[in-house]
Amino acid sequence: MTPFEPIRARAEMRKGGAEALARLMPPKPDPEALRTLSDDRVLAEMTKRVFSAGFAWGVIETKWPSFKDAFLGFEPRRLLSEPDEFWHKLTMDARIVRNGAKIASVRENARFVLDVAKEHGSFGGFLANWPPSNEVGLLEVLARRGSRLGGATGQMLLRFIGYDAFVATKDVAACLRDAGLDIAAAPTSKRDLAKIQEQFNAWARETGLPYRHLSLICAMSAGEGL
Repeated sequence: MTPFEPIRARAEMRKGGAEALARLMPPKPDPEALRTLSDDRVLAEMTKRVFSAGFAWGVIETKWPSFKDAFLGFEPRRLLSEPDEFWHKLTMDARIVRNGAKIASVRENARFVLDVAKEHGSFGGFLANWPPSNEVGLLEVLARRGSRLGGATGQMLLRFIGYDAFVATKDVAACLRDAGLDIAAAPTSKRDLAKIQEQFNAWARETGLPYRHLSLICAMSAGEGL
């Protein structure tokens, strides 16, 4: 496999130099910040990622204040106390995207968040204690215990919530394939994700960079996506 330095050099060349690339990097993920996440914040981000999947993100952003009102501020306990009639009415609520399956996922994910919080003190604490070197294991938990949190949705959830995550976009896959990793152009299988995890683990040991930065630099070396 190619060491990471040539990949970083290619990204620097594409983005205008080392300083320009550094300016494109977000702050390093902070596990302690994850511990302070409230459970309603976690459920809100889950909901935004689920509704954004396969849909225009701009529409969800525009409607988001109405989503907060419709879903009672995403307070898990309050939502789980609501009767079936409340959830049925949401499927006719013009303030939000009226997708019945995605609306039902909010109820199921509220239960998921509370169950994990009961086991670990808070969902944020659960995330903070899970090592990025086993992100694929965390993705399996999200897919198995959550609702509609599998695949790219789970990866984007971790990215947006502040976890130190790689995201296996097409640009990241192109970078990895160019470096010699035998994965599909659109990697979704457990086999491919395990290979990606292993390679990012190696690059993390080599560079000391967080996984999020490695993922972004890899993408920037191979495509225009950030």
